[in-house]
Amino acid sequence: MAASAKDEPTDEELMDAYVDGDDAAFRLLFERYAPILLRLTRRQLRDDELAQEIVQQTFFRLHGARNDFRRGSKLRPWVMTIAMNLVREHWRRKKRRKVTDLEVDTQAAPEADFMPIELRQRSALLHGALERLPEGQRAVVELHWFQERPYAEIARIVGTSEGAVRVRAHRAYTTLKQLLGSEIRGDE
Repeated sequence: MAASAKDEPTDEELMDAYVDGDDAAFRLLFERYAPILLRLTRRQLRDDELAQEIVQQTFFRLHGARNDFRRGSKLRPWVMTIAMNLVREHWRRKKRRKVTDLEVDTQAAPEADFMPIELRQRSALLHGALERLPEGQRAVVELHWFQERPYAEIARIVGTSEGAVRVRAHRAYTTLKQLLGSEIRGDE
């Protein structure tokens, strides 16, 4: 396995080593990506147990498709695409079942208990506004704002053009501004 300038292999080098049969490389990839994917899927699903299941499924799919990985390609968009597709599949299945979920979201951010009341209120307003966005726009905002991903990478993850991602982001940020403005003024 080749090493980068920091004596730490890149994600792509680890994936190449894993495809060549190095199981230790898979463990390193898991250690790098599991926390990132868990944060992303928690935001999308609002359910820790389900988010963990999606992360596990992501790595099962990565394992199953390891020989399909194009050497020389970036690994991060590929892994993120697998995870986002699993999240989309979950929501599609849930819509088809037409189950009414009457549970109240009790999963508040852990740090919310230690925040001043004003920050907790703002966090709740933002969370509520994000929930009101269409799923496609919400995914773009979460990847761009919270994960700090560039639009080109988001386009690969969500499977659309960079221009379409920019349009979704613009519409989402405009809608959020309107929603948050009306919440603060008390219009609704």
